[in-house]
Amino acid sequence: MTQLVKVARIQLVNARMVLGMPLLVLVCVLAANIAIFVAIGTASPPEGATVTGALVSIYIVTLVTHVQTMTQMFPFALGLSVTRREFVAAAGLVVFGQALLYGVIIWLMSLLERATGGWGLGFAMFDLPFLEGSNVVTRILVYAGPFLLLSFAGLWTGIVYQRWGQPGVWALVLAFGALVVGLMALIGWQGWWQQVFDFFAETPALLLFAVYPALIGVVLAAFTYLTSRRAVP
Repeated sequence: MTQLVKVARIQLVNARMVLGMPLLVLVCVLAANIAIFVAIGTASPPEGATVTGALVSIYIVTLVTHVQTMTQMFPFALGLSVTRREFVAAAGLVVFGQALLYGVIIWLMSLLERATGGWGLGFAMFDLPFLEGSNVVTRILVYAGPFLLLSFAGLWTGIVYQRWGQPGVWALVLAFGALVVGLMALIGWQGWWQQVFDFFAETPALLLFAVYPALIGVVLAAFTYLTSRRAVP
């Protein structure tokens, strides 16, 4: 465990990028939303708050930062005689810690947003309607779950680049796109859209946004390790 902490500290040498950049982007996006709502002047009451969807910005930036973890820090760490297994395990430790930290931060922002009536403008960026009535632990885990999924996706994408370069990344992206299109075509062909909508509507938020993303994240973490075994710094 001590070794993993040491390797994790190597990955956090550039903590301002890994931890700070997603938060900076989130603050900028919040400021932009406030400016837009002030400009259009369409404040609504808290119970009719407009959900902006801008929270997704921090998740996307976090994915990108973990792509850089593999493309920049992985070769550096191996040069310090860190094993591939140690690096991937330490990266997982960083991802879990970051996800919980961001989950708490977003929860605190949701409390502030609710207390100010949507920043005085009646919009919701953090205090999401489908979490109404959920307890604190559920809220934090729901906010943290997507970070696990996208962070491990970023790590795997980064190691794919390290192993096969840009052609490998393009192949991965195209394969994912083909999978999505194929699933949509299958659902449409079988007439399963109503069942899909019912699944998302009826599945508890904790399962949908925390448990399932965490399970997929574990699979991606395994792919990351397997790919790293043949990656050349």
